[in-house]
Amino acid sequence: MTEPHTAGHPHNRWLVLIAAYKALQAGLFVLIGFGALHLLHKDAADELADLAGYLHFNSEWRLVDFILDKAELLNDPLLRRIGAAAFSYAGLSLAEGIGLYLEKAWGEYLTLAITASFLPWEIFEIAHRLTLTRVGLLAINILVLLYLSKLVVELRRERHRVAAALHQHS
Repeated sequence: MTEPHTAGHPHNRWLVLIAAYKALQAGLFVLIGFGALHLLHKDAADELADLAGYLHFNSEWRLVDFILDKAELLNDPLLRRIGAAAFSYAGLSLAEGIGLYLEKAWGEYLTLAITASFLPWEIFEIAHRLTLTRVGLLAINILVLLYLSKLVVELRRERHRVAAALHQHS
């Protein structure tokens, strides 16, 4: 990928797939943000226990049990920070997705930087507790990182080639 999408230039299917992943990620974080704001001025533990029951989640499931235990720590200032962080990250994920879909270099660089910045955290989490979900997310992010790294290298080579050609003609 060296040129942005135009009518005669089909989309790079891998960038579209990564963009869709980023859009889904943004949607998830919007839901988390609204969930945090919904819990303001309420007993978060009771609300989340009611939600778990409504969704028929098994309260013996380790994740549900963990969330319900930690829900008692939630207060309004923390919920506001969680909401702000979730909406901020949703905006960032959406910007990544739009940049990738439009095949903009800034979208590739942004996604590359953000994906790389989360890898140490993901590795730490896996070292702390190995789960198939964590390994799967790490694998997806490593594949995204490798693919975008390849595109960035190709983009830089193309820019150097164009610059050299322009320099020869001047």
